[in-house]
Amino acid sequence: MRAFMFFLMLLPAAAFARDWNVDMAKSGLGFDGTYQGGAFAGKFGQWNAAIAYDETDLAHAKFDVTVQLSSVDTGSGERDQTLATADFFDTTKFPQAHFVATDFVRGADGGVVARGTLTIRDIAKPVTLKVKFAVSGGATTLDVSTMLNRKDFGLGTSSDWDDIGTQVNVHAHLVLTPK
Repeated sequence: MRAFMFFLMLLPAAAFARDWNVDMAKSGLGFDGTYQGGAFAGKFGQWNAAIAYDETDLAHAKFDVTVQLSSVDTGSGERDQTLATADFFDTTKFPQAHFVATDFVRGADGGVVARGTLTIRDIAKPVTLKVKFAVSGGATTLDVSTMLNRKDFGLGTSSDWDDIGTQVNVHAHLVLTPK
């Protein structure tokens, strides 16, 4: 009977991925691109994320991230204004980007991959994120990254923008606290 009670006590802990709060002051969502062969970096200042994650319960994990595209900051006001135009994000018509994970799988290398859908400019495409979850010294972090082709989302598709690299590395570093 005691073994059964012990099993029942463990069941709720193992049944669901843990919900996390994101410490926005310590977290960041950014990207790296190229312009005329030179590298530049950018970040988004306004975004939110609903995260449920436990490496031992990938079936119940979830990522749901919404980004306010007008909050882009590349360190260049001119570039930021260009990104807001109809040639790129078109923030007047499409103020947000949205990513929702559909499932999580463990790769042959032991790493975790989140598969989901990213929507930018009402164009939804499948996206795969590399996921690294770490607990160290009382701090919990979640790092994700992916490589996107900006043209897949209708960003800068005319020949006027050929000086901008099509591949964009998107990455996030989240500092998490339990809910």
